[in-house]
Amino acid sequence: MKQQQFLAVLDRDEAERRWHAALDLARLEAESVPLAEALGRVLAEDVRAEVDVPGFDRSNMDGFAVRAEDTYGASESEPVRLAVNAESIATGIEPAVEVGPGTATSIATGGMLPRGADAVMPVEHTDLEDGGRVVVVRRATTPGGAVSFAGTDMGRGETVLFAGARLTSRDTGVLAAIGRDRVPVVRRPRVAVLSTGDEIVPPGAPMRPGLVYDSNARILADAVRELGGDPVLVGCFRDDEAALRDGVRRALADADLVLLSGGTSKGEGDLCARVVDELEPGILVHGVALKPGKPICLAAHGRRPVVILPGFPTSAVFTFHELVAPVLRRLVGLPPDRRETVSARLALRTSSERGRLEYLLVGLVAGADGALAAYPMGKGSGSVTAFSRADGFVRIPRNVEILDAGARVEVTLVGRDLPLADLVVVGSHCAGLDLLASALAREGYTVKLLAVGSQAGLAAAERRECDVAPIHLLDPATGRYNAPFLTPGLALVQGYVRMQGVVTRPDETRDAAALVADPALRMVNRNRGSGTRVVIDALLGDRRPAGFAYEPRSHYAVAAAVAQGRADWGVTIETVAREAGLRFQPLREEHYDFVVPEERLDRPAVAALRRLLEPGTEVRHALEARGFPAAAPEAKRRPE
Repeated sequence: MKQQQFLAVLDRDEAERRWHAALDLARLEAESVPLAEALGRVLAEDVRAEVDVPGFDRSNMDGFAVRAEDTYGASESEPVRLAVNAESIATGIEPAVEVGPGTATSIATGGMLPRGADAVMPVEHTDLEDGGRVVVVRRATTPGGAVSFAGTDMGRGETVLFAGARLTSRDTGVLAAIGRDRVPVVRRPRVAVLSTGDEIVPPGAPMRPGLVYDSNARILADAVRELGGDPVLVGCFRDDEAALRDGVRRALADADLVLLSGGTSKGEGDLCARVVDELEPGILVHGVALKPGKPICLAAHGRRPVVILPGFPTSAVFTFHELVAPVLRRLVGLPPDRRETVSARLALRTSSERGRLEYLLVGLVAGADGALAAYPMGKGSGSVTAFSRADGFVRIPRNVEILDAGARVEVTLVGRDLPLADLVVVGSHCAGLDLLASALAREGYTVKLLAVGSQAGLAAAERRECDVAPIHLLDPATGRYNAPFLTPGLALVQGYVRMQGVVTRPDETRDAAALVADPALRMVNRNRGSGTRVVIDALLGDRRPAGFAYEPRSHYAVAAAVAQGRADWGVTIETVAREAGLRFQPLREEHYDFVVPEERLDRPAVAALRRLLEPGTEVRHALEARGFPAAAPEAKRRPE
């Protein structure tokens, strides 16, 4: 009996169990490939050496092949003299002369040790006399000195690599050393990738409002390739049931696994579930209690897996790694992924939806004591960049609604290791900051940027969780920016000035006061804790116009909302407004400065940032050209 009720949401583990029960998860068959094509492949069977390595007793140095007992007692003051045999052994030559008592044979590094010899005396411990017919030995040696005996690296019949190993350059070197020119490896799973939706267009295609470039296909194809699979991009399919059905059938003709993205929700416009449910057995799970990724659809055709991933990029990537990647690893012959976890303190209060296991993407930074703090990325399931920039994620259980700032959390790392940045920047974001980070990267510094707003950045600096906190905070009591907010131990590095103002579309002619006062107009706000939000709150007073609750986290998002007509006005900086082609009415000049813990001022990356900000530098000129001139007079570095 085929399932008809979609989105009957299941627990994550139950969903996986139900799906796996319908699949053939045995490792794929083996194939033989040339050694030159084996890198990164999974070894299908144990490999035993068919030769000894080295294949002969080999000299490790240039010198003389000797009998060790003939050197006993030799010293600088009382050397031993040995007769030099007429033969000189180069590499690749089989010796013909035996080394007898009281004799020695000249030998090159890598040369084959002659019969009778059991050691090599390095040339630097010898001298020649009597026209080269006598070698003077000024040091004793022992049997085996400077010699690698046959089979000591690998012996004939020894197992040198075991099945299931993913071949690295070190492993292919071992295979070459034992003479293998072909290698038995697990066949790569062929994974068909289809993108669906009327709004999806491939990269490079013409763009207009309402359309979205297809990033999922590239993300998923390369994720498949990273796991050892062979992705096949079938293409983008509009919401045409017949075309999609044909695409799925063609994919199934040659694929071991089929991935679709988009069209998993319960709605008339989503055709993927209807098409996939026509397979046999078809849909097994439609809806898993996850966030992001609730509408994922797990299905099968015969014993082959078919998956419909959510359309939003973060949801698609998360559900792929959580549910699809383990299946791929089994087909490839890899063991289950052992994800590393670290303990951290949650930096910001976080809300979660009860009833779903939530995966919260976080960036990790270390405090002064080395303890880690986790900053939520906060970009939502539609974000393309959140997963790529996150260090890991926190699993928030289904029955938890609030995690307070300071709560201890376990963070599962996205990669094997926690990458260390030369400069950790936590605070307000700005286009000028991107320019500075780019200049630092060109000098070889790695920079981690966490855009959490001015107030959260200042708090991070106070807790010593960052090297630099960019802020633009206005003190209403003094009318000064940033310096009044410093606490002991914090320094202020002068940044630049930028202009905040009200933006509208170019056809709007009214002044800012009239716009703000018109209740018929919709605004776009900024997130609480940002310096721009302080300006907006002062501008509005007690008014709460339509759109007040819409709080995007960047100047670019404000400009996009106004440009696309989703809002009539907002507050952003002049540089972003000009680049978006919007009308800009100045409100006030603000100082964008950098708070630095005093003990970090001389760290190399911080010192490099301070140098870039000095007057007359190339970066200063570039900032000014973008509309970010230096402030005058210079802001105070330390609090009064």
